[in-house]
Amino acid sequence: MVTEGLDLYLADRIWIAIALLHQQFPLREGFSKDEIRQKLRETGLMGGLKPGSVAAHLKEHMVANVPPSSTKYRMLYETQDGTLRLFLPSDRVDPGRQSRRPSKQQPNRLEIPEQYWPLLDWYARWCERSVEPAPVRFEDDPLIRLIGSGKHVWADEHADEYVDRLREEPA
Repeated sequence: MVTEGLDLYLADRIWIAIALLHQQFPLREGFSKDEIRQKLRETGLMGGLKPGSVAAHLKEHMVANVPPSSTKYRMLYETQDGTLRLFLPSDRVDPGRQSRRPSKQQPNRLEIPEQYWPLLDWYARWCERSVEPAPVRFEDDPLIRLIGSGKHVWADEHADEYVDRLREEPA
């Protein structure tokens, strides 16, 4: 499947390469950057690309749980062991990538060759199977971190007594 000479966005090329790796190795959670570069070369998707640009996209531009430098795409996710996989809707997203308008998570069907359209259908099914709410991590949620922060206010007085006292005091 050689695709040299195609006019594809770099992020879309990388997404396609990783989707192909997921299909080739369905039991693997993620892939090293070298494996991704190798898949780009194998498929001809590396043609005309600068290695530095690929490195920047794999390090930060596309990775949802990494602070963004410029691009706020959510196309990849860095696993605990440092490998990369495709982003899932239930994945944690770095706060710097939060915005009113959702950022890119997959290629636009009309901007990639028709031969890769089945990857988009596969990805939709893959996301559906993987939908499970991400565990709420105490340290990730600023509101949850507030739990118990005001308990000293009522430490010596029952809440009902406090409200009664407030109602008795002149305004």
